[in-house]
Amino acid sequence: MNLTPTANGQLFVWTDIDPAHEADFNAWYDREHMEERVAIPGMLWARRYRAHDDAARRYLAIYRTESLGTFTSDAYRAAFTRQTDWSNRNFARMDNTQRRVMAVSAEAGFGAGCAVALAELGDATAGDEAAAARASDLAAALASRPEVLRVQLLAPDPALSTPLPSEAGSERVMRRVLMADTLTRAAAAELAAELPALAGGDLHGAGAFDLIWSLDHADLSARRGDTRA
Repeated sequence: MNLTPTANGQLFVWTDIDPAHEADFNAWYDREHMEERVAIPGMLWARRYRAHDDAARRYLAIYRTESLGTFTSDAYRAAFTRQTDWSNRNFARMDNTQRRVMAVSAEAGFGAGCAVALAELGDATAGDEAAAARASDLAAALASRPEVLRVQLLAPDPALSTPLPSEAGSERVMRRVLMADTLTRAAAAELAAELPALAGGDLHGAGAFDLIWSLDHADLSARRGDTRA
């Protein structure tokens, strides 16, 4: 698989929730929130994940868009003026949240694996060209592995990455993120364990996540009889 630059954007929301509210949080995400967001024009798909272990942030959601312009569209802005009571309750309950709007700098492969390995790398805003090149080389190396279906190299846009209430300001480093979709759960765990050696001093953190489910904009459009998907 060869890495290819893209014009896509991707919203990345990584968070945790008190176990007392976890069932309601998951029901809200799965029965209301994902569908609402994926229905926005310019959204392509969304996926939800849960960490393999009891990490500080156990839940991850990613939302792919046609471009970063989706996040400045009237339709996207309007979504935030029509929050349901259910949404407001769960946004308030989120804990230790990290929200980033990312440019998909490069991508290789396709499809969604049953799990992903995730690496948080260096500050994308630091202007370190050598670190950017190392991140690209790491992505290419992962893309060559037989157990990897897809690799995404993501760079946050600071202006668009407005925080959610539970994100600590002191932790708002705009780090590059590398995600690798894998064929098996074990492959994601093994890759996450290897990342410290592979990424060296560029690595801030690594983890493995199981796919909970995926929703495509085209599926919603077809169900609603919209042929413009």
